[in-house]
Amino acid sequence: MIRAGWLALGGALLAAGAPAAAESVTITVTDLRNTNGVVMACMTTKQSVFPKCRRDPKSHRTVVKAANTITIRFDNVAPGDYAIALLHDENEDGKANRVLGMAPKEGYGFSRDAPVRMAPPEWDDAVFTMGNAPKKLTIKMRYFL
Repeated sequence: MIRAGWLALGGALLAAGAPAAAESVTITVTDLRNTNGVVMACMTTKQSVFPKCRRDPKSHRTVVKAANTITIRFDNVAPGDYAIALLHDENEDGKANRVLGMAPKEGYGFSRDAPVRMAPPEWDDAVFTMGNAPKKLTIKMRYFL
């Protein structure tokens, strides 16, 4: 009986010191204006590189075929603060095309439906906290033109 108690206590102490389990983030992307091209998605913990998280080697990134509704899943996501940026790359050239060098020509979306004014959204508007449970988000694709 005493031995079982020590084993239980030892297991509890090991669990307390163990790193938090990684979970999944599932994103439903809605309101694409067409099914041309692809949707590029990235999720980062680094405020300094958001929304261009390709500069974060630890970011979660994927490219999926455009469809009426898309589901993107990032697995093995550790707890922490994250922000997501999406681009509907309609011509599949791998970049965000712009009109007159300023206004986005292709669709975009951000976690927490972060507002876009004259520039990409601020980290604080897009950041969400990932805990120890799977997270489901919906991001609406937006188009300037």
